[in-house]
Parts: sequence; structure tokens; C-alpha cells
Amino acid sequence: MTLDSQLAYARRADRADGLAHYRKRFAGAETPLVYFDGNSLGRPPIAAIERVERFLREEWTGRLIRGWDESWLGLALEIGDRIGRAVIGAKPGQTAIGDSTTVLLYKLARAALDAQMARDPRRVEIVVGTDDFPTDRYVLDGIARERGARLRWIRSDPAGGVTPAELAQVAGPETALVVLSHVAYRSGHLADAPELTRIAHDAGALTLWDLCHSAGSVPVQADLWGFDLAVGCTYKYLNGGPGSPAFAFVREDLQSALAQPIQGWWGAADQFAMGPEYVPAAGIRRFLSGTSPVLGMLPMQDTLAMIEDAGMPAIRQKSVHLTAFAVALAEEWLAPLGATLASPADPAERGGHVTFAHPSMREVTARLWQQDVIPDYRDPGGLRIGLSPLSTSFEEVHAGMAAVRDTLKAVLLERTGLA
Repeated sequence: MTLDSQLAYARRADRADGLAHYRKRFAGAETPLVYFDGNSLGRPPIAAIERVERFLREEWTGRLIRGWDESWLGLALEIGDRIGRAVIGAKPGQTAIGDSTTVLLYKLARAALDAQMARDPRRVEIVVGTDDFPTDRYVLDGIARERGARLRWIRSDPAGGVTPAELAQVAGPETALVVLSHVAYRSGHLADAPELTRIAHDAGALTLWDLCHSAGSVPVQADLWGFDLAVGCTYKYLNGGPGSPAFAFVREDLQSALAQPIQGWWGAADQFAMGPEYVPAAGIRRFLSGTSPVLGMLPMQDTLAMIEDAGMPAIRQKSVHLTAFAVALAEEWLAPLGATLASPADPAERGGHVTFAHPSMREVTARLWQQDVIPDYRDPGGLRIGLSPLSTSFEEVHAGMAAVRDTLKAVLLERTGLA
């Protein structure tokens, strides 16, 4: 396929795209800048910028502390329920916003391990993949040392992720908790969450799913798939902004059985009683700790409205088409230069990002940033392209992949002395 025909295809795809109209709702999408990092930090919705400005001028300035009683106190659970309904397939009362992903991972993993060890002292193992996100591995390592437990590692292909067969080999009577990523941060591998959850449950273990790279990009059915626990961030495909608070899901019947380890006033039964002893609130609120980060909760509400309007099936369909187009361009443009696909080849087995590997990709990424083409880099030699379905166009993918090709070619020519 020629360059002109590829560009024509991209433009036809944009005209046929039922989600194309959402792109104009994002600040900066009208510029020539190519944004290939929506899986790390999403573009800001224009309405979110207006919402934050309005909040600063009207609610914070005008209502001051009265705002807590008037609306802010309930935001953590209200937005949690919206995420549950629109994004992760969870009925109300099981999802809450608050804290960072790292803190929520600690809370839920520690609570699950404690409950399992109390039920059966043999259950002292936490299963985790060697290629899971660093925070997951670091947090679980610390918990294991705190509680006298141990980690059971699954060593998977870095270009893929944990498979049911690999989990079945290690899950057993000593397994307390299985912690897995729904979409692998490096490769984009999409885990078979229902089957992996079933295997863990058959072994008597609880599951804790990291949804950071799937929430807002890949449909999740937490209730239908039998999730016990889950966490996810909101600054990627939910466009909550840098450091926006993460969400936690706790299955309804587990909420009263788990004692969260960071006891704070926000999770107390009567947070304004200021009593001498901590009494946990009923339901999902007991997993909150400190004061809700109200400013950090505001921007994601406008993306949630778009997701509610578009529906996750349509978002997933476009995501598959975007990544397939990027892979097709890479096969024609990057493979002859020595680049390889470091993600699953089958679109059904990957999430919303793809990684292309080449020893020169670190330098390529740095040069692309100087050209206002923004992917990110992940060792070893991986240029990672995150395509956010609501804000990314097919023509943008075409322009960005052409820049990757040209930059990689220039780097290779310079290194061979032929430039």
C-alpha cells in the first residue's frame, strides 16, 4: 500500500468513525501535535477545564466549607458508582474514588492477605507476574515482608502476559491472593480475566485485578467475571489529569469481611463524631481513609459522561481498529528497519496500546518528542503507542507512525555513517 493510499484509508476511517465527534471535545486535539501517550496521561477535556475553573470561582470561592455538606462529601462514592456502572461493570456500592493506585493496592492486598491467613494459616503466598507494573511488585514485596508471607512469581513472556496455564501451575492450597494486570503495561497483553479468576477461586484464593491500562479502553465485567477486588487509575483513558485519584472495587459480600489497614476518619462509621475509637463504616466507604481529593475528582466526570454516552463496546471496537492500523503501518514501514512487534499480534489479545521494539527506540522517542510526536519508551527497546479511542483519530495515527519511520531511519543512517 502506498503512502497516499494509507493516508486515504485513514481519512475514510475517520469519516466512518461513529466516535470521531468526541475528538473535538479535547483540548489540543485540533493542533498538529501527535499524542501517542493516552495510556499514560489522557488529554484534558475542554469541559473539564471549564468545570475546574467554575469550581474555583463559584464553589470553593462562594461556598467555602459549606461545599462539603452541599455536595463534596458524597463525591468519592458517587463517582465510584459511575465508574462501576460505565467502566468496570459493577453494581452500585462496590467502587470508590480516593488515594493513589499504590495506596489502594496496599490497602486491598493487605486486607485480603490478612483475611486469608486468618482463615487458613497455610495461605501465605501472593501470586504476581514478574512483568507486572513496578508499583504492584514493590507493594506486594513489602506486604509479604510485613506479614511473614511470600511471593510466588509467574515468569511470562514480556511480549505477552500471564496465561491461565501459567496460573494453574502455581495456584494451590498455599495461595492467599492472586494479583494480575488486566492489560499488561509493557506489551498491552489482554488477560483472560474470567478464566484466571476462576482458576484462582478454584484454588481458594482471592483475586486483585489491576485495571489501570484497561479502564476506559477495554470493557470490564467485574460482577459477571466474579472479581473480588480491583484497583485502577483515572489519569489515563478516564482523563482525570496528572495524579488524579485512583478507584477501588471491593465485592459487596467481602466488604464486611476485610479490615482495611489504613484506618482514617473518612472511613469511620460517623466521621464527625470524632470518637476515641475507630469504628469502620458499613459498605465500600470503610475503604476510604483521608479527606477526599475533591479537585482531583472533577476532570474525570466529563470523560465518564462521554463513556456513558458512547458505551464501552463502541470504544473497544475503535480501539481495536486504531491499534490494528498502527500495527499494519509498522509492518510496512518499521519492520524493514528491524523493528518488531512486542505486543500480541491478535487484536483480541491486546488492549489499547502496542509496543514496537528496536535497540534504537530510546533515542527515537527522545527525537520524536522534540517534533511534537509523543509516544513513550519502555525497556528493553520498546516504543509504546497508546491510542485513546475518544481523542485519537486515524489520520493522527498515520502522521505519528510516519514520523516514527522517518526518525528511526534517520537514526540508523547516522549510526552507519551514511547520513
